[in-house]
Amino acid sequence: MKLERNHTKSVYRTIRDYAIITIAMLIGVVGLYLFLIPNHITMGGTVGIAEIVYWGTGIPTQYTYFIINATLLIAALKVLGWRFCVKTIYAVIVFTLGSTVIQWLGAMDVHLLADQKFMACIVGGVFMGTSVGLGLSAGGSTGGSDVVAAMVHKYRDISLGHIILFCDLTIITSSYVVLRDWEKVLYGYVLLFIISFCVDYIVNSLRQSVQFFIISEKWQEIGEAINKIADRGCSTLNGNGFYSKRDIKVIFCIAKKSESSFIFDLIDEIDPDAFVSQSAVIGVYGQGFDRVKVRKKISLEEIKKEIKA
Repeated sequence: MKLERNHTKSVYRTIRDYAIITIAMLIGVVGLYLFLIPNHITMGGTVGIAEIVYWGTGIPTQYTYFIINATLLIAALKVLGWRFCVKTIYAVIVFTLGSTVIQWLGAMDVHLLADQKFMACIVGGVFMGTSVGLGLSAGGSTGGSDVVAAMVHKYRDISLGHIILFCDLTIITSSYVVLRDWEKVLYGYVLLFIISFCVDYIVNSLRQSVQFFIISEKWQEIGEAINKIADRGCSTLNGNGFYSKRDIKVIFCIAKKSESSFIFDLIDEIDPDAFVSQSAVIGVYGQGFDRVKVRKKISLEEIKKEIKA
């Protein structure tokens, strides 16, 4: 029974991730073709390279974008494996198809905010940042510099952020060769900052977690409800009321922020008089949450040597 439930959850999570990636890529397509390309604002990654090629040669951006990413992903399959690449492959295909459709609909003829390039930069950056952030939260990406960064990071202890930033700055700066206008290059730098800000905001918002301390006479029923209905783990701590001098049970639970209102409803349904403390937590690692990421793994023997020293 438990295996069937876990399988159902896994299927639901997979469908949800691909739906989010689809929506994310379509949002990015809208931002690119309605605000960035018509206003000659360059972004980083393979999309930025595709923009430069389009302005210089007239080759549609989706062709260049797809060819570069296909080449990178073939290399990444050998280096990083299928699991890392499958969602990125799907994201690249959706972005390419979306680009083809929106051009067929005549979006390139719609020049929004033509006299307000800075506003076009902000709006386009929000669209692209939302696209990248949602894609990353679902385990996918638009390919390009982050695939290169992941491959380099596997063999060299170099920050992923530094690699991506270096690639993006190089691409945006090189757009001067085609645009011949440093003002437009500066808009590209501003766009990079806006996208980075939006990506961080969205990814961090979706990963926010909260912790609960629950004191109630009906702690057993509340714990079972959190376990079986909310499908979250919880622990029971032994406590003592300082004023009442009574032994009490305290339920400790960590959940995603999006699940907090549902857990509150469960508690209120079982015991409206329960004492509940909720607070935000910065990082949660382990089952059901993020994995611990370290730059270099330390063996147990090295730890023992450091303690003895």
